[in-house]
Amino acid sequence: MFRLETFHKTTYRYRHKVLLGPHRLMLRPRETRELRLFSHSLTITPQATVTWSHDVAGNAIATATFDAPTDHLVIESRARLELTAPEWPVFAISASAASYPFIYSADDWTDLGALTVPQYADPDGRFSRWVEGFVMGRPTDTLSLLKDISNGVFTQMSYQSRETEGTQSPIETIDRGWGSCRDFAVLLAEAARRLGLGSRIVSGYLSDPEGGSVGSAGAGSTHAWVEIYLPGAGWIAFDPTNRSVGSQNLVPVAVGRDIHLVVPVSGSFSGDPNAVRDLSVEVSVRVGSHSMAQRQDA
Repeated sequence: MFRLETFHKTTYRYRHKVLLGPHRLMLRPRETRELRLFSHSLTITPQATVTWSHDVAGNAIATATFDAPTDHLVIESRARLELTAPEWPVFAISASAASYPFIYSADDWTDLGALTVPQYADPDGRFSRWVEGFVMGRPTDTLSLLKDISNGVFTQMSYQSRETEGTQSPIETIDRGWGSCRDFAVLLAEAARRLGLGSRIVSGYLSDPEGGSVGSAGAGSTHAWVEIYLPGAGWIAFDPTNRSVGSQNLVPVAVGRDIHLVVPVSGSFSGDPNAVRDLSVEVSVRVGSHSMAQRQDA
């Protein structure tokens, strides 16, 4: 069990005053059976009108609207929470899904919908062949198969932090042999869908008080991983960047079918498209008295 405090600050500075359009903020941690949220606050400069809603995936969405031109925008999110996920989780997977391949129930299949459908084209079948390389037989143990694919991403690809926007397609990541955490998440989610399994991308924070996790240069960072749905166990977290299974050091903020649906901060402005002078992101995740802040590629 960990008591954590998260801090996420996004700062835009413009060369001259611009008129800000509505900004969509996904910064409030998702409460689960393993995450208890004690408090969350949002501070925005300049002053904004904030309305809250939930999207189709149940994410808390804050929409900020602005009245006056400004040459800067600062968005700060603070949360206090408790993580109770075990370090060595045991998943109560239904007997019907313990071996792959299996078929979801009619209700599960309907509700999972697009989460089981591949999102990227594979015209020559290269990506499907890469995924099939992990299937040692039919039937095979479902959880072991998914662990093997996640481990394969970890061992076959090199992690590289990337501050530029956008995400590589799965085949681009395989061809290049490197990617960021969001590239690895997209790769694993697409692999699961090629097997007919429901998967979703998760955006949030990585708690790393020991400083030993990949993609973290301090006690915490923004991060992306995958949840795959297995009957009986429900949504199981797989972090291919760190070859881990379970949510013991993960703070989910938003889930979605694709990575572009879980961006922490998105919005627009009117004016010169080159008006942005600087963009910075600062994240810290504190465990007790241990804290560290850093720039990350959200």
